[in-house]
Amino acid sequence: MTAMESEGAVQSRLPDLIAMAREPSSEKRRALLRELTDVFFGTDTHSSTETDLYGTVLAELSAEMETAVRAELAQRFAETAAAPRALIRRLALDEAEVATPVLTSSPVLTDGDLIEVARTRGQDHLRAVSARKDVSEAVSDAIVDHGDDETLERLLSNEGAQLSRAASEKAVERARANPALHAATVERKALPPDLLNEMYFIVEARLRHTILERNARLDPAVLESALEAGRTRLATQDGALPADYAESLAYVEELHAANQLTPQMLARFLRSGGRTCFLIALAQLADIDFHTARQIIERCDLDALAVVCRSAGLDRALFLTYAVVLLNNDGSAMAKAHSYGRMYEELAPDAARRTLRFWRMRREARAA
Repeated sequence: MTAMESEGAVQSRLPDLIAMAREPSSEKRRALLRELTDVFFGTDTHSSTETDLYGTVLAELSAEMETAVRAELAQRFAETAAAPRALIRRLALDEAEVATPVLTSSPVLTDGDLIEVARTRGQDHLRAVSARKDVSEAVSDAIVDHGDDETLERLLSNEGAQLSRAASEKAVERARANPALHAATVERKALPPDLLNEMYFIVEARLRHTILERNARLDPAVLESALEAGRTRLATQDGALPADYAESLAYVEELHAANQLTPQMLARFLRSGGRTCFLIALAQLADIDFHTARQIIERCDLDALAVVCRSAGLDRALFLTYAVVLLNNDGSAMAKAHSYGRMYEELAPDAARRTLRFWRMRREARAA
């Protein structure tokens, strides 16, 4: 039999197969479902009318079948571009075991279909959508709005998912509160650089290293665009200043006017307990705002302090002096300072300077 004759034979059976759908027997309906599926895949092309008819009958038949049968049907049609839309939509809204292959792979589903799923179905459905090869901004917005953190992690880990600026900001806010999201957020290649740098102060050392490496590779034009986006977003609710701020500021400015505000003077501030003077001087040295400097020192965040000192061109000995004084209540201060000294030498000055530019945004915003 020729291909044309075979196709004609298959098409001639379609009315009979559809008539069999009225059979009440569950076994017969199951056999019919599989035979109709075979008939559909037995022909390379179908008219739109035929495809719609297949979709209607297959959707109605499958609705009465057990989960395993519907899951088998979903698996078979999941990647078929010519699959009947009525059937695919029905399967996409089915329980997760059935819907997952269709939601993950079907090219028939539109953004509207996927957004409907995100708004009306459970987290397993959203995770399946999040794993699609391509996810549009509109669909990602819906997933970020309705997905839990596990779903968000799946979406962030998918570089084929496009996130709008607003969705990226929401994702970073959630990541700040959940360490389980740190890696997926920082390692997302498409995350805007200013939002990436917001993560620096809250992630572990390995992820901080990733941020520094990304900063070092930033194209200058991209860097400037990211800084502008960050300035637009920046919030400046940093809390109250310490009680001795005004007095300390006047003293630091007096030293600066007399050319006595040196890196060595900062070490003296630390040793003598002049913490506010040290913070003000450190902020001026690095051209960052007081609150960022206070956050670094109050947390004894030597990674961040290294970025500040390296960017300012301070030598390793001065950085270690600051580190040892800050860690003076730690019995292993010298050992820790030694390891940070090695880290300081490995920190590329250019990466430090680029990272610091993101931290300076707060100072610039306060001055605006």
